[in-house]
Amino acid sequence: MRDSFLTFSPPSIGAEEIAEVVDTLGTDWITTGPKTKRFQVEFAQFVGADRALAVFSATDAMLVALAALGVQPGDEVITTSMTFCSTVHVIEHLGARPVLVDVEPDTLCIDPRAVERALTGKTKGLLPVHLYGHPCDMDPLLAMAEKRGLFVLEDAAHALPARYKGRMVGTIGTATAFSFYATKNMTTAEGGMLTGDPELIERTRIWSLHGMSRDAYNRYSEEGSWFYEIVVPGFKCNMTDLQASIGLAQLKKLPRFQERRREVVNRYHAGFAGRPEIQIPIERPSVESAWHIYALRLNLDTLTIGRDAFINELKARNIGTSVHFIPNHLHAYYRTKYGFAANDFPVAYANYLRLISLPLHPRLTDEDVDDVISAVIDVIAKHRR
Repeated sequence: MRDSFLTFSPPSIGAEEIAEVVDTLGTDWITTGPKTKRFQVEFAQFVGADRALAVFSATDAMLVALAALGVQPGDEVITTSMTFCSTVHVIEHLGARPVLVDVEPDTLCIDPRAVERALTGKTKGLLPVHLYGHPCDMDPLLAMAEKRGLFVLEDAAHALPARYKGRMVGTIGTATAFSFYATKNMTTAEGGMLTGDPELIERTRIWSLHGMSRDAYNRYSEEGSWFYEIVVPGFKCNMTDLQASIGLAQLKKLPRFQERRREVVNRYHAGFAGRPEIQIPIERPSVESAWHIYALRLNLDTLTIGRDAFINELKARNIGTSVHFIPNHLHAYYRTKYGFAANDFPVAYANYLRLISLPLHPRLTDEDVDDVISAVIDVIAKHRR
């Protein structure tokens, strides 16, 4: 057993990020300014998007996108229950109704057939989630949206960088929201990015900073003007140059980070192959997953313990884990307001009960990965039915 605890998902920060932040601290701009603008340009180029807007979180990216797309009370937006609460919250924050649907059994991404059954005359748009870094089946969603005049806002908090049928996530739907939270494939500590066409990004830019026609850099820099107008009742979602400084360095490292992630995934796959007690995550032939989460599923009928006890056994062996996610229809707020029962979304619920997220990040050594594999196999051997 390991002598020290293996943290689930620490950030990979080095001298380059520190140097960028120090450089920013020596300038006149630590809030939204030239480095944020540079980060937006370089990120858009990286994913191949027309334009990008840097904000404080992926939650903010989705919020300002929905606002700019005209979502309002009385509208419905279809999304999945198997996601972090923020995906659903942003719909609720605008007074619209989040319509939850079930997921596909292999990827746990939103099920297009369930989406089609949920469409009504009030449906304003679709909010699919590229869960664990694996892209959703986008073609049927895009076809439904085009037929009905709906937007498709992609929650790609896990999906940088990922591809669907050769297309980079960030260039497929109406708009795409990315996350740079501390645990993500690249980080700015807190942060997010929205990609889309130039006209939409310009509208979201206004929503992201109080609804002001000019940001601080355009008011206080040498070429700026003090005058501004409030044109919409906006939010406060802007990214700072300090965050962008970290992002600029992380973006350069992202290909190397991803190479290591895939090496870890392949090592897990090999170590867990042929074990009837567990189900390993898949990658469909038509996609390239970003491999943000390695979501192992227990085949509970082969074990004498449940998921929660399995996690405790791993913790006792100094292995940090998590669960992604508690489906939103199980949470008190949504359960109470909309009257959800656990089995309303049977695929999401049944799989939630057997999910364990294993450590997956670039700082893992081969020895760390082997420790995780050994711990999982040891728990299985101890509790095999």
